Amino acid sequence: MADEEESLGIVQFTVILLVTVVFGGFLVYLVFSIGGKKGKKDASNDSRSETKVEDLKAENNTAESSKVSKKAPTKNSKRVAASEHPKQLCILKGHTSDVLYIEFTNNGKLLGSTSSDRTIRLWSVKDFNERDHKYIRGNVEWDHATKINLTQDASGDVEKPVKFRAFISALANGNTIRVFKVQKKHDGTGNTVTGEFDFPQQHKADIINVGVSATGKFIMSCSNDTTIVIWNLKGEVLETLNTNQVNNSFACISPCGRFVASAGFTSDVKLYEVEFTKTGDFKQVSRAMDLKGHSAGVYHFSFSADCTRMATVSKDGTWKIWDIDVEYNKGQDPSLLMTGVYSGHHNNMFIAISPDAYVVAISMGRSIGVFNTTTGELEEMLENVHSDDISSLTWHPSCHFFASAGGADKHIRVWHNTAGIKAQIHDLEGQLKKAKTESLKTRLEHRILEARSTLEKISF
Repeated sequence: MADEEESLGIVQFTVILLVTVVFGGFLVYLVFSIGGKKGKKDASNDSRSETKVEDLKAENNTAESSKVSKKAPTKNSKRVAASEHPKQLCILKGHTSDVLYIEFTNNGKLLGSTSSDRTIRLWSVKDFNERDHKYIRGNVEWDHATKINLTQDASGDVEKPVKFRAFISALANGNTIRVFKVQKKHDGTGNTVTGEFDFPQQHKADIINVGVSATGKFIMSCSNDTTIVIWNLKGEVLETLNTNQVNNSFACISPCGRFVASAGFTSDVKLYEVEFTKTGDFKQVSRAMDLKGHSAGVYHFSFSADCTRMATVSKDGTWKIWDIDVEYNKGQDPSLLMTGVYSGHHNNMFIAISPDAYVVAISMGRSIGVFNTTTGELEEMLENVHSDDISSLTWHPSCHFFASAGGADKHIRVWHNTAGIKAQIHDLEGQLKKAKTESLKTRLEHRILEARSTLEKISF
């Protein structure tokens, strides 16, 4: 019995010992396991923390690089913002897409503009000094207008009703001419622009300009092949010309309504006279004269208001002033008055001679150079004043300001003509020294005082 009890005690002790060992081992395992996991967790946290720090450092470095990049000097970093330019009279905002062409009316009361936003706008010049700029808007149905030519009798008041007025524009898709009418709205609240009718399509290539003669006798359209079409006001073709210039770069009607001139791939500018009988019937188009002197194709040209001068700009790196007040019927050729140079290479350029012929404005990409037509010197450089290449330049008849369109930047900018007024004063003072009669001296002194007064108002 005693032996059995002793054996049972040994067994029980052995079981307890085994249970204790197993349980103790389990506890040790559990402790080490938890500790290991905590260590791994801490290590994992440390690893993620280090990654975040490195990421932040990388992000900060990137940000710093970006800041440095933004502050680094660029080609345009020193330019004055166009909206703050001291020579700027105003900015005309309203178009929602590329501004393609601008032109003042002959009476100076309106500025017309075309855009790929399928609208035409007629801006009131009298509002240029105001904060808000009023305009008459016309929609171009199923197309958009590229060029515009305004008639002389357009009204300058966008609020008051007007009698029947009309102008023409070139259509991009239709590739023809559309006649628009400006008239009062039915409710009498203002004016509206509506398309009246289209000319029949005659051009096979894109139209690059249109115009109405100052005499009101004919209309011209020019395409970028070698074709110029002369129309009557009803849209009937009077004559079709082949300029034989490989391709046309530009063509327009002279302000006097007598000539049509064209430029193209060749180095000459050709002038044609559009002739009518004494009874007003169309007679013929004859070759009048050529401007010969450039050594490469002519980009663009323009006439002075009195049609005695022309300005041309060419791929050869020069611009020229010509005297075209000659007896071409007797074989007299135009004379070259002055040759100037411009810097840089540009895909396309425009030149606009001031109506009084004292200065020319020349577009050079996004910049405009204003040159003296007597000395050829650069008087002013309006640098990078548009965010895109300039698409059009035009002078106000007063010569006090000119306007430029910047294509894709959607805005029209109007500029004071300080250089032209200074050139005018210099010329008048020279004439005053040579004047021999008191009446002439008085007239010149009066004009000098007027010019100085104007310059004082716009000088900064």
